[in-house]
Amino acid sequence: MSQPSSATPVKLVNPVLFVLTSHGTKGITGQPTGYYLGEVTHPLAELQDAGIPVEFASIQGGEPPVDGLDLNDVVNARYWGDTTFREAVRHTQPLGQVDATKYAGIFFAGGHGAMWDFPGNADIQRVTRYIYETGGLVGAVCHGPAALVDITLSNGTHLVAGKHISAFTDSEERAVQMDGVVPFLLASKLEQHGAHHHGAPDWTAKVVVDGRLITGQNPQSASGVGAAMRDALLAA
Repeated sequence: MSQPSSATPVKLVNPVLFVLTSHGTKGITGQPTGYYLGEVTHPLAELQDAGIPVEFASIQGGEPPVDGLDLNDVVNARYWGDTTFREAVRHTQPLGQVDATKYAGIFFAGGHGAMWDFPGNADIQRVTRYIYETGGLVGAVCHGPAALVDITLSNGTHLVAGKHISAFTDSEERAVQMDGVVPFLLASKLEQHGAHHHGAPDWTAKVVVDGRLITGQNPQSASGVGAAMRDALLAA
């Protein structure tokens, strides 16, 4: 994968852990899904081009299913043709084996599969709680914030309680006719757990930064989430 120019001064930071869904079907429809490629590649480019290392995990490990394989997207094409990236996503760490102490931040990519295997996952709870409570960043985009729905901190409160966030909106879910398929409507569920959700018009970029929690609404927001995480890491 591409590296920054040797002439560019780079601040050394610990890696960011990208977490991908291992769930490959859209509920009762049986239609294929997985992680959404652009929601990985666009934030990845923002971080790597600034010299920030990234490692990959998925719920089950190995090669997770991919969705949104749009190679007319130049950033997707850049990475999908990169053998280092392809090997990395073929051999993701099982999240249950991840050492949370290694990472400066964690990022949850979207894709509809995340709605099934991110919420309530004990490994997501463990790793995210440690990173957040030790001063690290937590980022997510589109359906990736499904990981945040059930995370509680050591004091028992929900991570999202009182936080300003953005995620795939109920309106967007209805627009893709998945509102009757997904286990719940993501933005509404986050609000039920105390989040202040901020949505933009459908398919409009929206990134919300609330301290060390950085979230984005949809695929159009993926680069912005990566850029905000980059800026926070380099400023720390």
